[in-house]
Amino acid sequence: MKIIVDARFTRTDHHDGISRYGASLIAATSKIADVSMLISDPRQLALLPDVPYTLINSPLSPTELFVARRINPLGADVVVCPMQTMGTWGRSYGLVLTLHDLIYYEHPAPPAFLPAPIRVLWRLYHKAFWPQRLLLNRADIVATISSTTEALMAKHRLTSRPVRIISNAPQPDQEPRDEAAGAERSLVYMGSFMPYKNVETMVAGMAELPDFTLHLLSRITPQRRAELEIMVPPGAKVVFHNGVTDDEYATLLKRATALVSLSRAEGYGLPLVEAMALGTPVIASDIPIFREVGGDAASYVDPGSASGFAAAVKELGNDDHWQEVSRQSVARAAEFSWDESARQLVDVAHDIKVMRSRLKRPTFPT
Repeated sequence: MKIIVDARFTRTDHHDGISRYGASLIAATSKIADVSMLISDPRQLALLPDVPYTLINSPLSPTELFVARRINPLGADVVVCPMQTMGTWGRSYGLVLTLHDLIYYEHPAPPAFLPAPIRVLWRLYHKAFWPQRLLLNRADIVATISSTTEALMAKHRLTSRPVRIISNAPQPDQEPRDEAAGAERSLVYMGSFMPYKNVETMVAGMAELPDFTLHLLSRITPQRRAELEIMVPPGAKVVFHNGVTDDEYATLLKRATALVSLSRAEGYGLPLVEAMALGTPVIASDIPIFREVGGDAASYVDPGSASGFAAAVKELGNDDHWQEVSRQSVARAAEFSWDESARQLVDVAHDIKVMRSRLKRPTFPT
């Protein structure tokens, strides 16, 4: 069975969540199946595994409507797209479309990196559920990354197609820190600075944590940085890194007391699993998806409470407690793996092939 994974959402400089998800899934699945990928820019190859690829149009191009014309000759049994926007007109292959979350129905501000016309369409698209249904119902099976999103999809009746989970996971072969060595009085945040991420509450909570440093790792626009810098309490220590490498990220995590995220909505929360895999405790907002990911290993706080956030950090100041949480975090992260996600994908692809073969099977009168 030949599987093609759409890697055209891979970044060219550094991974974001969708980019890392696709690249990691390709790498793991290529170990157990015949996998190739689609790209739209040769620079994407720097962040992708070494598997066969085909260069085609950008997923944002008007020609995306007719992308099946480019894919049909490649002979795929199943094509897997890590988004739900792939063109399907005239396809002759099985198709998996992916919906990661429903964040933007509640928080409709689009990502700033999108072109202005796309941002306008984005807002219009998320004013109702019917456009999402039209997109998802073009697939044979719809994938998502969590039980939380699967339940929301069912609640809003987003698709008549079968929904299957192909999970997110931390990077493989991450060596956990030595919990006996303790931790620096530092906190790490990895994520965007969009309003629903609620970075403001973390910054406000630093007023009660004068001995701690909050490291904000992601890239940030000058305007957004200026907005947050004004909010930093007197005497508080907040460092804006404006982007870090994967190695720098891992180094900061292995030193930190905790990774923190007070997001009011999330599709998955990959930084939580990445931190736990290294033995770094997690302090997170008390929302369903974080409960699903963090289990009993994470500490949960009201995302609107700066003092609650500060109190959770202080609880980790006890060395024995911190070490116990560190061990629990490693155990929890071990429940997620890209190898398991790859098996989930292959199972989905197999089911699609069986479904489609039954539809093509001739029937004879009795």
